[in-house]
Amino acid sequence: MKQESTREGLDTTPVTVLKGVGPRNAERLAGIGVQTVQDVLFHLPLRYQDRTRITPMGALRAGDQAVVEGVVETAEIRIGRRRSLLVWLADGSGGIVLRFFHFSAAQKANLSRGVWLRCFGEIRSGPSSLELVHPEYKPVAEGDPSEVEESLTPIYPSTEGMHQLAWRNMTEQALSLLQERPEALPEWLPDDLLRRFRLPELGNAVRYLHRPPPDASQQVLLEGRHPAQRRLAFEELLAHQLSLRALRLQQQRATAPVLAGSGRLRRQLLQQLSFPLTGAQQRVVGEIECDLARDRPMMRLVQGDVGSGKTVVSAMAVLQALESEHQAALMAPTELLAEQHLQSFRAWFEPLGLEVGWLTSRHKGRARQQLLAALAEGRMPLVVGTHALFQEDVAFHNLGLVIIDEQHRFGVHQRMALREKGAEGRGVPHQLIMTATPIPRTLAMTAYADLDVSVIDELPPGRIPVSTVVIPDLRRDEVMERVRVACSQERQAYWVCTLIEESEVLQCQAAEDTATMLAEALPDLQVGLVHGRLKAVEKEQMMQRFKQGELQLLVATTVIEVGVDVPNASLMIIENPERLGLAQLHQLRGRVGRGGTESHCVLMYHQPLSGNARERLAVMRETSDGFIIAQKDLELRGPGEVLGTRQTGEMQFRIADLMRDQSLLPEVQQAADMLLQRYPERVQPLMRRWIGAKERYINA
Repeated sequence: MKQESTREGLDTTPVTVLKGVGPRNAERLAGIGVQTVQDVLFHLPLRYQDRTRITPMGALRAGDQAVVEGVVETAEIRIGRRRSLLVWLADGSGGIVLRFFHFSAAQKANLSRGVWLRCFGEIRSGPSSLELVHPEYKPVAEGDPSEVEESLTPIYPSTEGMHQLAWRNMTEQALSLLQERPEALPEWLPDDLLRRFRLPELGNAVRYLHRPPPDASQQVLLEGRHPAQRRLAFEELLAHQLSLRALRLQQQRATAPVLAGSGRLRRQLLQQLSFPLTGAQQRVVGEIECDLARDRPMMRLVQGDVGSGKTVVSAMAVLQALESEHQAALMAPTELLAEQHLQSFRAWFEPLGLEVGWLTSRHKGRARQQLLAALAEGRMPLVVGTHALFQEDVAFHNLGLVIIDEQHRFGVHQRMALREKGAEGRGVPHQLIMTATPIPRTLAMTAYADLDVSVIDELPPGRIPVSTVVIPDLRRDEVMERVRVACSQERQAYWVCTLIEESEVLQCQAAEDTATMLAEALPDLQVGLVHGRLKAVEKEQMMQRFKQGELQLLVATTVIEVGVDVPNASLMIIENPERLGLAQLHQLRGRVGRGGTESHCVLMYHQPLSGNARERLAVMRETSDGFIIAQKDLELRGPGEVLGTRQTGEMQFRIADLMRDQSLLPEVQQAADMLLQRYPERVQPLMRRWIGAKERYINA
């Protein structure tokens, strides 16, 4: 070991104290987040090889990984399709061929008759016998009792230029440091917590995972079910849980304006609606009313399936703020979705004598300046917009409520930027976050531990479930005929073209080509086209024409995923649905079935389908329950995809896996309560160990 000081904790001891880690390797390691000795210890093996016993050749089977030992009987160069060196090795119980495609004359000379070898590799079936192709091997003396490995051999996730031998060497040194100074990797979980949740001690868990004994079950380790793995996953999940609780605590220390409201505007809105609120909507409105009437900032996530009526719930919250003489802002991730909200709010609020502002990055010049002045002076009670709302020059007179739609499209920091818009000295605004992407409870407990969660788990009466069929695109002509028949019955249809490659240009081109083809094939229909490269004004005009019934068929890219509401549309065709996640397919399907007639969704896939894609499409056919679909999406695609890429920056785990370790979460929550109540001094070090540089997120 290099003669540098290692008296500090292993979390601050640089990886360069380990022999073999010079500046170049340190740079490679830093690229995968390994900078300290503690990082080396928490860089766990992907899998293991069993080199702890020598297997008789007579007992070998193809597919095994095994250590064999025997004597070279023959070695010859064979000229076939590829020149190869074949070495016949025998041990009395049987024999095996060692095959080398890359070899030197010296190597062949060293593998002469009578030499004893110990080899390791994967056993394969060869033309005439079992083979080892390019095995690891070393010469040994006949009957040499030299030790086989004492533990299973770890195989580490790596990076270019870092070989497995280097990893084993580094972890060996790191484990020696841990052996010499166990206190350098402190145990932050108290003994009574370890006993209560049956968790092994940290140092023992780390040692076990780097060097498992020969009798360890490789299957259990591979599946991440070993107590030592669960111990580390538990601690990491606990650190994340604590960081979100810290964020929540910090938010609750702030004051917020008390928005009790008189109820006058809300009563007027309910009287003018053409429908009554469902029981679930009334329950969630009540929860929000209580939050807004307190002097602590509301942080509430409202989940509701497609069409469950989240927008009217948010409108009730806005009116409560306006009744209390405070402003409100609603932010959506896309202009199209923001415009849908704008239309809904104007339809509801203008009869009440309330003006609704509109702000996106497109707004420039004098009109923008006038709107900003109206907001700053308090003359504009509500503004709807995109991320342009949190630009520096946007100031409010007395912002009391911020509503964020489809929160997973924004990062935590963007949410926080809108909080800063509260008037100086008057407290931070309340926050209401809405999503139509149902988040499985497992994920919500972890990703949104800083939020209270409300669920609108009831659809308005009269909604008829959308029937879904899955067919290959070879039947395109039948599908077009189905569109013609539906439109001839005075219904409307969507035809959705999904992503072609990762290119918006190609995607829009495909949509344009499809629109041209459909217009030629269905000359009696008026066909419209909407895609991401259209100007917002053109997009809006096209959507209005479709909404008003001037167009029977709308060809679109996935820009129509959220917010579009045309009750007369009863048929949706989705091309290449296998390219999309389940949540996105569910969102798209939610654009039909919004009227009183039976609606249909056709998922038209391109063959051949992978097993995963087949399973996803089967889920869409079998259920329309957003929470079942979200849970399945989580299982098939993982949490990063379900939450959206921006959120994953704050949700990356080193060891824990939300899908695999979800059964730990209830106990993790109990452990968080226990630490905060009885061992508060251990909370910060634990968060620092697992979240480290991301601590700015804790303090967001």
